[in-house]
Formats: sequence, structure tokens, C-alpha cells
Amino acid sequence: MRKLFGTDGVRGRANTHPMTAEMALRIGAAVGRYFQRESGGVHRVVIGKDTRLSGYMFENALTAGLTSTGMSVLLLGPVPTPAVGLMTRSMRADLGVMISASHNPAEDNGIKFFGPDGFKLSDAAETEIEALIESGVEPETAENIGRAKRIDDARFRYGERVKASLPRDLRLDGLRVVVDCANGAAHRTAPEILWELGADVIPMGVTPNGSNINRGCGSTQPMAAAEMVVAQGADVGICLDGDADRVIMIDENGVFADGDQFMALLASRWAADGQLKGGALVATVMSNLGLERFLQGQGLRLERTAVGDRYVVERMREGGFNLGGEQSGHIVMSDYATTGDGLMASLHFLSEMVRSGLPASALARQFDPVPQLLKNIRYEQSQSPLDAESVKAAIREAESQLSGKGRLLIRRSGTEPLIRVMAECEDEALMTSAVDSVLLAIQGVVTA
Repeated sequence: MRKLFGTDGVRGRANTHPMTAEMALRIGAAVGRYFQRESGGVHRVVIGKDTRLSGYMFENALTAGLTSTGMSVLLLGPVPTPAVGLMTRSMRADLGVMISASHNPAEDNGIKFFGPDGFKLSDAAETEIEALIESGVEPETAENIGRAKRIDDARFRYGERVKASLPRDLRLDGLRVVVDCANGAAHRTAPEILWELGADVIPMGVTPNGSNINRGCGSTQPMAAAEMVVAQGADVGICLDGDADRVIMIDENGVFADGDQFMALLASRWAADGQLKGGALVATVMSNLGLERFLQGQGLRLERTAVGDRYVVERMREGGFNLGGEQSGHIVMSDYATTGDGLMASLHFLSEMVRSGLPASALARQFDPVPQLLKNIRYEQSQSPLDAESVKAAIREAESQLSGKGRLLIRRSGTEPLIRVMAECEDEALMTSAVDSVLLAIQGVVTA
């Protein structure tokens, strides 16, 4: 069992285990040794980050650990997570590192890793790296210590790759676009690219100060952007998260469209154009049953995976599929990117608006979702509430009530100390009763 790595790298509150400078140095040394072992020749790593204050601390600590094992470090500065995947591959690096806690509050931070192919590491690789962290790593001799260098044009290189995923003649002239950058990694890149393509841009969340990332803005709190869309008479709104690997779209009426609706749009359009590979979309167990029914009506399949965009990507690579994602807004288009890319995905939505001449509201509602209820409960890291017999009994009873009428999903978050309880059912009263009964049982254990 991995102790440090969750569903998306290592994550936690800054200056609290495991997200301390000391641990980051040890992680850097271990991952440097792991990748140095895997290949010969010159060893290099690219490091990007979002706009959290603690990013400076972790950038320096990781650089120290990596250079101590002979890795040369290329510092990209604040860039979206997908930029690290792209730059790792294009710069022929052995490793890519992104310092970000994604949609989490500013007090948190995290470390994500990409292999030389630009894809996130497997569970097996992370388990081996954890073993190296625990055992310790012998540093290189003084003459073999690595160097560090800043790359000043990383966001421009990434921007060109994003635009290259669109038709060469596409322009967004006449589109009035609100873009909420969550005071995060895309606060300069996203407005610049939209403006270069001809859009009338209304930027929000573009004044990061180290502590306001995701605060009252971004994909997890899109209410302010929705109000701005309506107030400004905009055609569409784009809400990115702190590291810009996920997106929530907003139509001209201020109505949100999650990742399921987005994937339904792209899957149907790509299938019609002969672009969808394998006749399937890959999504997680969290995606709405309505999406599955919609795809079946189109003669397409839904391939489900565990929660986490890297598990989606792994299944896409295994099955030769080129479209996948998560309800939360990770949209993976593997013909163009190695991980979820919120900015790239949003541009493809705008491209479809231009191509079809339809308003955002006509594109953002592809199916009627089955009623779905998700509630979270926080617990202490030392607790294991799902192992309690009272909780297991409550889960069995809820599953029995929903049998043949809906489904129940309970899981631990891989990024926060939360247990997520989700149910889907046409009977909303039954759905609510099932979720609340399980939560009540968990609460009894957590507060005991």
C-alpha cells in the first residue's frame, strides 16, 4: 500500500506532513534516483508550479533533492499542469514535476509526476519511489551534481501547442468570453490565447497573490463567473481550476455544464466526423448514468475507471481510445495532450460554437442527467470509518434499498481526508435517504 501517493501525486497542507520542505527534498532525491536508474546519458527534469505561496518552498526543495542525484533541473515557473506533460516530452526530459494542489485551497499543495513520455506515473512506479524515499538515497559525488536553469518562455511554448490542436483557420471573432482563471496557473496564458484567437475577453481570477487561488472563483466555485456572463451579456464562460487541468463551461444564461455534458458533446461530434477511436468514451465511476444512456443511444460505449484522470488515461492508452475525462471537468484528448487540459478543452467547445453557429446553451446540455447526490464527510487520517461494522451495515441497507432503482458509490478521496458518498436514482427521496443514512453511520464513527 502506498503511504504518500494518492490518486494524483502527493498532496496535503503545506508545512504539514507529508507536504514539508524536508519531505520534498527526499522525494526529489528519490524520484531523481529512480529515473536516473531507468535511463543513461544526460538526465534532466522540468518543474512547473501554480501560484501558491508555498510553491517557492517546494520548488527549491525539489530542485535541491533532484540536483543532489545528478539531475539537471529546468524551471518553467507558473504554468498549467498539462504544460508540464507537454514540455517533459518536447524537451526530452526524463521526468516532469508539477507543484500544485489543483482545485484545493491555497493552504494545500501537492507534487505530481510525469514520465519521459509526458504521461503521469503508474501506481507501480509510485510504489517503487516510495520505497526509495523510505530507504534513503545516496547523493552523487560533488563533480556530478546537477544544474538548474530557468526557462522563460514555457507558457508561450504551451500556448502554441494548445492553438495547434484547433483548425488553422479557426477564429473566435465576435465571441464574448468570460474566462475565470481561479487566480491560478493559467492567469496569463488563458486570456492571452483567447485574445490571440480574436475573442472579446472578460478575464476574472487573474490577480494571484499566493493565497487567493481557487478562493471564490474557478471551476469549483463558478457562481461569480456565471453572474459575470449574464451581467456582461457574454456568449459563454470558461471556469478553470488552480492548475488549469479541468474546466466547467457556462452558457449565455449562466447555467453550468460539467465534464459529463462536455464529454457527451465531443463524443457525439467526433463520432459523427469519424474522429472518435474505438467507438467509446472513457470516464470514471462518478460519471452520470444519463451520460451512459446518451452514448448508448448514439451507438457508443462508456468505459468506466476508478476516480482519477490518470486512471482514465491508462485505460485510454490500453484500449486505443482518444477521448475521456471526469465529471469534475478533466477532459483528456489524447490526440493532442497527455493529461486533462481545461484550456484546450474549452477552446474545442468554442470551436464547436463557431462551426455550428449554435449558442452555448444548445451545446452544453446534451442529455438529461439522472438525479445524483454527492455528499462528503471529513475524517482524521488515523481513522478508518469505512471498516466499522456499523458503517458496513448501513451501506448494505442503502444498497438494498437502491437495488434495481439506482446505484450507490462510496469512496475515500485520493486528494483530501474526505469520504465521498454518492447515489443516483430517479426517486430523489430514496436517493437522499440512502446517502444520509450512510453519512449518519460514518458520522457516528468519526465523532466517537
